[in-house]
Amino acid sequence: MTNKIILGAMVALFMLTGCAGNNGSSSSPSFDEVLTSRRSVRSYDASKKISEAEVRELITATQEAPSWANQQPTKYYVAISPEKLAAVQDLVGMNKERIANAPVLIVSTFERGKSGFFQGNQTNEIGDGWGAYDNGLSNCYLILKARAMGFDTLIMGMRDAGQLRQLFSIPENETVMAVIALGYRDGEPTRPNRRALDDIVRFF
Repeated sequence: MTNKIILGAMVALFMLTGCAGNNGSSSSPSFDEVLTSRRSVRSYDASKKISEAEVRELITATQEAPSWANQQPTKYYVAISPEKLAAVQDLVGMNKERIANAPVLIVSTFERGKSGFFQGNQTNEIGDGWGAYDNGLSNCYLILKARAMGFDTLIMGMRDAGQLRQLFSIPENETVMAVIALGYRDGEPTRPNRRALDDIVRFF
């Protein structure tokens, strides 16, 4: 009986390690691979779609982003229906053709008067700039999680904030920051040159 138990345990362990080898962490990109393979993609594969469930998983990851006093000021408005996608495409200026085949467009906003404030008073000279800062952190989590899931993104600052506010009934206390295209790259984008490290850091 003891030998059968040991044999059964060994078989179970072999199956677990085999599954991990095929479907576990080895099939997922490393953090460095996510960083180095992420691109601002300006051409999307029209044949590939993204589900609402996948977008929910993606945005759930942004909730782990840090924010001022955990205020979590960032909000997202997701265009995934054909009607909303077409409407948002008309509101991103010259990027319209670049993101024509992206299956999801996400409007990113932040609530003013939260990050950078304490008991309603501005904490330092940056004020609501901290809300924009927190929004950027949240969006960073979004684009990196997207890449880890095999998706690609383009953050667009060229957008009609007033029309987007009307389209999604965005409250007046939220600042519209960016529209983020989400999809699958159509071809391999080039990697722009980065500045030399000593141009951006000083040690003391």
